[in-house]
Amino acid sequence: MTETTINQSMNEKTELEVPEKPGPHPTNKAAFRRLKIIEGQVKGIQRMIEDEKYCIDILTQISATRAALDGVGKVILRRHLDSCVSNAIRSDDVQIKEILDELMQIFAKEEI
Repeated sequence: MTETTINQSMNEKTELEVPEKPGPHPTNKAAFRRLKIIEGQVKGIQRMIEDEKYCIDILTQISATRAALDGVGKVILRRHLDSCVSNAIRSDDVQIKEILDELMQIFAKEEI
């Protein structure tokens, strides 16, 4: 083997070993954008409290922030159902029960 052949082999191997890192999933991008907005809402609530704004106005903003956070949860839940849960069902894997139990635990924590 010549030095050139060895270098080519090493370069080819290096290129194969370094897979391209995919960008964030579109759902995660959307969730992240929403969370940044929610972060701004929380900071606004903090300012309202510091400025001793009217309590009902503060509570209204807290309610709106909770609703926005619930919206992020729904987006993430939809992705989980569309990917993890549906893949487990299609694969006829034993994980189905575990995944459903996991979902039930989450819903049990929610106020319904």
